[in-house]
Amino acid sequence: MYTVDELAARAGVTVRTVRFYGTRGLLPPPVIGARRVGHYGQDHLSRLALIEELQRQGMTLAAIERYLEQLPPDLSAQDLAIHRALVASWAPESAESITRRELERRAGRELTERDVDRLAAMGVLDRTAEDDTFRLDGALLRLGVELLDVPIEHETILASRTVLLEHARSAAQELSRLFRDEVWGPYRESGEDPDHLSAMRSLSAHMQPMVVQALLTAFQRSLSEELRTAFRRP
Repeated sequence: MYTVDELAARAGVTVRTVRFYGTRGLLPPPVIGARRVGHYGQDHLSRLALIEELQRQGMTLAAIERYLEQLPPDLSAQDLAIHRALVASWAPESAESITRRELERRAGRELTERDVDRLAAMGVLDRTAEDDTFRLDGALLRLGVELLDVPIEHETILASRTVLLEHARSAAQELSRLFRDEVWGPYRESGEDPDHLSAMRSLSAHMQPMVVQALLTAFQRSLSEELRTAFRRP
């Protein structure tokens, strides 16, 4: 068990950050002991590490709240560590902080507020609390800039992104369940590797390119068939 100062020190954050996460509901409340002193456990430490990992991947606090709300409430510290390993190995590595001046330099053009809003709608960047500073997915920047001149309404982009995110989340949840029940569970029970967290990272890293390519191929084929059907002449 840790005091709030000890928890903050072990997690590498400030006491203020720990308390802020608590008020946002990102951390469960501490156990109140003698003299009204709050005590935190290993699950708090693991949850803090998961939150920090999600932030490093460019997720906003609102997005992290939604992510944590979907996790079962009785996850152990080891389960949280496994989630962190999955996030670290599957999330894009291209998220970075960037100023507006640098963003325009890399985009090769000046960007209006409408341009920035459209890039945000496409998931290319997110605004931050600091003025003219963004979280950028560099891998999407070139495509996003090219799409700025395509005559598509802002609302249509948002609606398209919502559809994609909803179906992607559904696929991710089902794949996560399959991975947990059919791959990770039997592997852990076999006792082949006592370092389960390391094994999870290795298995996840090997599965990622195969799953991503399979999803991309299936989507391309399905979209092509749907477009042919939708625009087929009567």
